[in-house]
Amino acid sequence: MNSFFVTGTDTDVGKTRIAASLLYLARQREMSTAAVKPVAAGCEQTAGGLRNDDALRLQGQCYPSLSYDAVNPVALEPAIAPHIAAQQLEQSLELGQLLRATRKTLATNADFALVEGAGGWRVPLNDDSTLADLAVHLNLPVILVVGVRLGCISHALLTAEAIVHDGLPIAGWVANVIDPSVSCCAENIDSLKARLPAPCLGVVPFCDKTDPADLAPFLQLPSLLDAL
Repeated sequence: MNSFFVTGTDTDVGKTRIAASLLYLARQREMSTAAVKPVAAGCEQTAGGLRNDDALRLQGQCYPSLSYDAVNPVALEPAIAPHIAAQQLEQSLELGQLLRATRKTLATNADFALVEGAGGWRVPLNDDSTLADLAVHLNLPVILVVGVRLGCISHALLTAEAIVHDGLPIAGWVANVIDPSVSCCAENIDSLKARLPAPCLGVVPFCDKTDPADLAPFLQLPSLLDAL
């Protein structure tokens, strides 16, 4: 099984649309797929319970299909940092709880599986743990989504440094252009290619499209699998 942890240089850098597109590519290669977003904030009440748009997009690329709870075991309604949302709801986010739920879904032994974090690498779960601890305990190689905008080089290099410091390999990274007016876009990406300790899995241009079929042509799944 090829399993990876997906993180980003910040929140709103396109982790989910990249993750969903990679899952789509795996399905095109007739691979079974699974995804977990262990904790999601910014959920809406529905007839079926709390639902998060990002988790639903991941669920839509899982084959065989998975229940919503298997994809997103902890759903929080406030659209704020997960640990603050949990505090406001008088709930607790426990690393052990998230590990058990994530491992249960990964135990389906899909050919290709992704665990998507929330926000960046050091997002807190509680006073003692962060989502980085989840990745470390799962011992998963990391896919880094870089939101290409002003300041992205430092953000990307610092995130990569933290991942490596925590003992995990970076399997690859994706340049996702999120600012259409960013100066010297190509030069920024070239600088990242020269400095990040992992292969670039693709450059996704700025666009309003979110359908994985539209974004998949910009990504390279074989390069990711070869990184293992």
